[in-house]
Amino acid sequence: MTDWDGELNQARLHVVSGKGGTGKTTVAAALALALATGGHKVLLIEVEGRQGIAQLFDTAPLPYAEEWIAAAPGGGEVRALAIDAEPALLEYLSMFYNLGFAGRTLRKMGAIEFATTLAPGLRDVLFTGKIKECVGRTDERGRHVYDAVVVDAPPTGRVVKFLDVTRAMADLAKVGPIREHSDGVVRLVHSSDTVVHLVTLLEELPVRETLETVAELDAADLRPGGVMFNRVRPNRLPPRSVAAASDGRVDAARVRTGLAAAGVHVDEETLDGLVHETIEHAIRARAEDEARRQLAATDLPSVSLPDLTAGIDVAELYELAEILTEHGIRSPR
Repeated sequence: MTDWDGELNQARLHVVSGKGGTGKTTVAAALALALATGGHKVLLIEVEGRQGIAQLFDTAPLPYAEEWIAAAPGGGEVRALAIDAEPALLEYLSMFYNLGFAGRTLRKMGAIEFATTLAPGLRDVLFTGKIKECVGRTDERGRHVYDAVVVDAPPTGRVVKFLDVTRAMADLAKVGPIREHSDGVVRLVHSSDTVVHLVTLLEELPVRETLETVAELDAADLRPGGVMFNRVRPNRLPPRSVAAASDGRVDAARVRTGLAAAGVHVDEETLDGLVHETIEHAIRARAEDEARRQLAATDLPSVSLPDLTAGIDVAELYELAEILTEHGIRSPR
């Protein structure tokens, strides 16, 4: 793996994905706080309808509105938005066809749910379209409203399809404002303004899926960002001891002598338990080393985030954000 690439900090859209259970929502929230550090304004978006952001920040469920959710060190702020298909479609119709009233009628008829069910890709088109609008929005002085936008995206198995859905459904509109808007979405996600960060645990299945996703991103001409190793636990053994211990070669008598020298005396059952735990720890450490080796082949920058055994609350999010800023992650100047 390489150090954090300063060019990644020039991106304005940071998409965060990972295999289910790797903690991608937590990492996305911490990344938003890191990017907001130093007086920046960042929007954190979720698209899966799980209200994961609200749970992390211990707030009420997010509406379809950009609401303040956290302050960042140095005077920055994070706002959050949970995109929902129905209001997104109503907004879309109003924006391009001036169908505000008709849209409300469609909602009463249940036509919106019918349409997004009939064409599942339409839901993702609406989501990516809203994301593009947030990234490109400017104020009266022509400055971007948000210095960066972070998206808690679908899992790695679906993220490429999610990002490229507008290109795949290009035939929905051949000409007109919707086609122009769709082309804008395609240009954004395939530009240097967009990077896709991948969250993984140092375990076989998440690592394999991460490697497959990097290949899929490359094939789709989407830009991989960094790899976030989440919930990393420290290795308690010296490197030279890992190989032997992982093969079950632990000298119990030596362990007993070392404990006695430290003033700790244990019975046989406790000693056996300590030896077993040492072997399990070494097996995990060896597997993690192999996972790092495999991921190093991608030549992508990486950041290791610790396993916070007490769980995740707002204080821990700031702790993770500080680690990210220490690795050089920041909003574009």
